[in-house]
Amino acid sequence: MQMVKIGLVTISDRASTGVYEDLGGPAMYDWLTSALSCPWHAVKHIIADEQALIEQTLIKLADEEGCCLILTTGGTGPAKRDVTPEATLAVADKVLDGFAEQMRAVSLKYVPTAILSRQVAVIRNQSLIINLPGKPTAIAECLDAVFPAVPYCIDLIDGPFITTHSDRVQAFRPKHAKQVADE
Repeated sequence: MQMVKIGLVTISDRASTGVYEDLGGPAMYDWLTSALSCPWHAVKHIIADEQALIEQTLIKLADEEGCCLILTTGGTGPAKRDVTPEATLAVADKVLDGFAEQMRAVSLKYVPTAILSRQVAVIRNQSLIINLPGKPTAIAECLDAVFPAVPYCIDLIDGPFITTHSDRVQAFRPKHAKQVADE
């Protein structure tokens, strides 16, 4: 079975300088550890809220590191320094609006300010990039909501075959989809 490489990017001025403890990166890592049943490896970055740096990091993870999935946390609000969606869209080949719509819909069940979130999901070459909120509980809620579609999406962009612990997350693949774990 092929090793799955997943990029985890925390985007925060304060966390990148050590002023603030990174909570989002560990939350993404812990969620994936509980959900994935296939061998995987995290490629982690903590960077400042700088659009050019975010773009460079996403391009490196997708094109050079070969990450089939890249999750970001932070920088998706309306504040002046929140530029994660702009950077993500700048490196995108395709936009997948359904991911963002679902994440906002789920988040609205918990906080009315979820309508302020501007996260996006895109495809770059053979990588799925998903912007997540910054709060650890919101990260888990959003991943619970959208991850059932992630393995099949990665299949469709010719990525590795991702499997999940079915008691944690039920990955959905249509009946006609290729069911191959070893290549």
